[in-house]
Amino acid sequence: MRTLREIRNKISDLEKEKSELNAEIEALREKAETKADSLEQEVAELRKEAESLKELLETY
Repeated sequence: MRTLREIRNKISDLEKEKSELNAEIEALREKAETKADSLEQEVAELRKEAESLKELLETY
């Protein structure tokens, strides 16, 4: 059986790890959102380019 001090230390260690993991997750989510936004812009540009090329080919 663990002592009260060991239990407190374990809880403290786990709370610290939880806090660190939450911070890491938040940073990763922000990076993912930035990447998704960037890809969304690229896809929009590619769609416009594809549409322009289709129109060009239909003209000639």
